Amino acid sequence: MPKVGMEPIRKAALVKATIVEIGRTGSLDVTVSQIAKRAGMSSALAHHYFGSKEQIFLAAMRHILTLYGAEVRGALAMAGTPQERLRGIVRASFSAVNFRREVISAWLNFYVLAQTLPEAKRLLRIYQRRLHTNLCHDLRKIVGARADDVARGLGAVIDGVYIREALKQSSPDGDGAVSMALTYLSLELEARA
Repeated sequence: MPKVGMEPIRKAALVKATIVEIGRTGSLDVTVSQIAKRAGMSSALAHHYFGSKEQIFLAAMRHILTLYGAEVRGALAMAGTPQERLRGIVRASFSAVNFRREVISAWLNFYVLAQTLPEAKRLLRIYQRRLHTNLCHDLRKIVGARADDVARGLGAVIDGVYIREALKQSSPDGDGAVSMALTYLSLELEARA
């Protein structure tokens, strides 16, 4: 007889194990068995909860996106001006929770998976639209009609930093990433006239 209340705990353990295993290998070339072993359970149980490796990975990305969304909402709630809100979004993108080696690896692999898996593509589009909308909301107040272009550029800088970090061997440099993205933003805001 299954233990009551264990399903959410086991699912969370599998999600965390997935992120760690992808970070360890740097790819989706991990097995459900490896993920389950790291989570301390059988691969049959992992399949029972998620059905496939792709579904476990999607659950892991939903978890990553949930943490990211919470950090962005917190940063926006603390900001008073449009510039502070924009800086808050950038800082949330490169926070210690969101800019860890295993999370960076998960993002890189998420982009690859989105090329072939419709559900991953849909999830990626949701993230990209939300980021773009959040950026445009405040950029319109500062740069007017250029908001869409600046938001696309800043989104590309954020994504590009993740890609570069995924290819580096050293620890992620969140402060350097924030500095790079904020420099781009400052240059765009100065060019508003």
